[in-house]
Amino acid sequence: MCLIEIVRLVQRRYVARTLVDASAHPTVPHPQAVSRPVPVTLAVVAVYLGGLASAMFGVLFLLSRYEVPADLVVIVSLVGAGIILFGLLSVAAAAGLSRGSGLSRLFVTLLAAALIVLQAWTLALAREWSWWAAAQIVVYLLVLIALWAPPAGRFFRPVLHAG
Repeated sequence: MCLIEIVRLVQRRYVARTLVDASAHPTVPHPQAVSRPVPVTLAVVAVYLGGLASAMFGVLFLLSRYEVPADLVVIVSLVGAGIILFGLLSVAAAAGLSRGSGLSRLFVTLLAAALIVLQAWTLALAREWSWWAAAQIVVYLLVLIALWAPPAGRFFRPVLHAG
């Protein structure tokens, strides 16, 4: 029940207001009027590749349910499906980034921040240094810098007009 209320709140706060604002101001500047900066393009490519890799890893994780004990099959299946869904959601957000969506930029920022925290936690708890986790942290930080550096600000629409 709480999830439904959150979705309704987001819909009232952003989507409904965007529709009202768009009808009141039909001449919202299109992001193609400003060319996409190269750092934003690199960030879009990184998010696309990360999302596709995550979806492929989710499929492999889902297939590993045939190798686990019977009591863990449901858990492994749900985790694999979740990994696939978040990977595909990242691909959708990358498509929004390429069109200049401020809402997609906000989503990718929150996703990258969560992944940085998880990778740092992995590094803190690991017995050995993980170069893979450290490299992922660096890539996520570069994506965040590319999305929020000054040239990117002119490309992205405000969240209320992100549509």
